[in-house]
Amino acid sequence: MSRPTLTAILFIACFGLYSIGDERQSNLNSRSKHGSSKVDILIRDFLAKHEVPGASVAITDHGKIVYSNGFGFADIESKIEASSESVYRIASLSKPITAVAILQLVDQGKLRLDDKVTSILISKPPLESLGVPSDPRFHDITIEFLLQHRGGWDRDQSFDPMFQSTRFAKQLGTVPPAGQREVVQAMFHQKLDFEPGSRFAYSNFGYCLLGQVIEAVSGQTYEEYVQQNISRPLGLRSMRIGATRLSGRGPNEVRYYDSKMGKSVFQSDLDQEVPSPYGAWHLEAMDSHGGWVATADDMVKFAAALEDTEQSPILSRSSIERMHARPSGIAETRELGESASRFYSLGWFNLESTNGTNHWHTGSLPGSSAILIRRCDGVNMVALMNTRDSRYADHLGKEIDQLLHTAADCLTREAPHQ
Repeated sequence: MSRPTLTAILFIACFGLYSIGDERQSNLNSRSKHGSSKVDILIRDFLAKHEVPGASVAITDHGKIVYSNGFGFADIESKIEASSESVYRIASLSKPITAVAILQLVDQGKLRLDDKVTSILISKPPLESLGVPSDPRFHDITIEFLLQHRGGWDRDQSFDPMFQSTRFAKQLGTVPPAGQREVVQAMFHQKLDFEPGSRFAYSNFGYCLLGQVIEAVSGQTYEEYVQQNISRPLGLRSMRIGATRLSGRGPNEVRYYDSKMGKSVFQSDLDQEVPSPYGAWHLEAMDSHGGWVATADDMVKFAAALEDTEQSPILSRSSIERMHARPSGIAETRELGESASRFYSLGWFNLESTNGTNHWHTGSLPGSSAILIRRCDGVNMVALMNTRDSRYADHLGKEIDQLLHTAADCLTREAPHQ
């Protein structure tokens, strides 16, 4: 659907549904009606300005959900309203999930952060036939480097391997799109962009490798491991690896809206023009770096599970502390800004202040945007939307960041966020 058509539908029909969504708030005793009403207005105004079809927002305060609401349309064509039950692609919010899974294996004594990724992958099926990497520096890449985006790949310098589905399939003589293992096989014979560990460069491929490590060490698929060891202990029922095609959309999953078209990476309609969210890239292959779908409520519960370091049901205190420790050496890059208070640890962006350290991650794909924030005062926030950009912003997950802090302050009556 083009942007002009989407805009017309939104202005005619959507705004009324924002107010309908107000009446579907959960019965949450720990928040005031005044605070939640103010939050509703803040979010409605943001979504109206950016012409967002639908969104869901959830906030916790010291482990309790104090706000959960849906706005607008989950599916414009079918006139399905967004709600707290709506399921969205969470894109790179998948990375903190993968980081927790890796650290669980460390807690279990099955993995060490200084283990070399090649020693794990080439010693166990199905990647034992990878052979010798073209770049010998590949052998220097540790699990910790992958978690910190310091593995040696820079998508700005070369390319993002996770969006090369057709190229790699042709290169390997397989049916497109290339899956995770084909991507790993192809990248095993590519030169690195820099010395492993020497600097930060955001890498989806690094987290793809971590998913393969989890499979090799656990003996389960990546999805099975996460569902058994993270989703079930926390009672998260919506989380699953999503499907690229619209026909594969799961229960309660929203429809994704983007004005752009792209060439299909699937054999059945290869190179034909398709809506970008539904075939121009391969979501299933993005499992451990960007493939999960979930509700906002489940994601905020995941965040809250890391709040109490002494009693977290999914991770030890030492692993939670290590997860947020500043990397040694150069942690800052142009992507993080010049301030030494910002750094990327094991699966999280971090911002230090006089009050403590906030942790967060954003995510975006054509047709979806997301943000998850864990504040140092015990407040956690999640916003999920079924479009990525607007005429005012190219990443709505990042754009809504400060508004969520304001919203949380309205609900918790805390001092303004700094």
